[in-house]
Amino acid sequence: QVQLVESGGGLVQAGGSLRLSCASSGRTFSNYAMGWFRQAPGKERDFVAAISWSGGSTHYAESVKDRFTISRDNAKNTVYLQMNSLKPEDTAVYYCAARRGSSRYHPDDYATWGQGTQVTVSS
Repeated sequence: QVQLVESGGGLVQAGGSLRLSCASSGRTFSNYAMGWFRQAPGKERDFVAAISWSGGSTHYAESVKDRFTISRDNAKNTVYLQMNSLKPEDTAVYYCAARRGSSRYHPDDYATWGQGTQVTVSS
């Protein structure tokens, strides 16, 4: 089992960038596919990006494709989400999540979650 802690959120102007990090405490981090999700007030938790255990396969929601990049460093037990060209509609709490096996794109497919980090994009 792994435990996840997100960091890197904050307030940024539209068009700006942020990099989120998700650190894992487990020694088996490389066994897990990782995902980023986000939840805006009053809305469901939505898929943002996912990466395979090796980092060789990534997948993005259409709304963030070409703006966000997911990556991982298994030596540091950390997954990242680089967010560029941010828009006000990207404002949400961002969560990282882990699952054994292959990448999936629905929150119900992930068993382990971090506490979330707030991202606010001002117009």
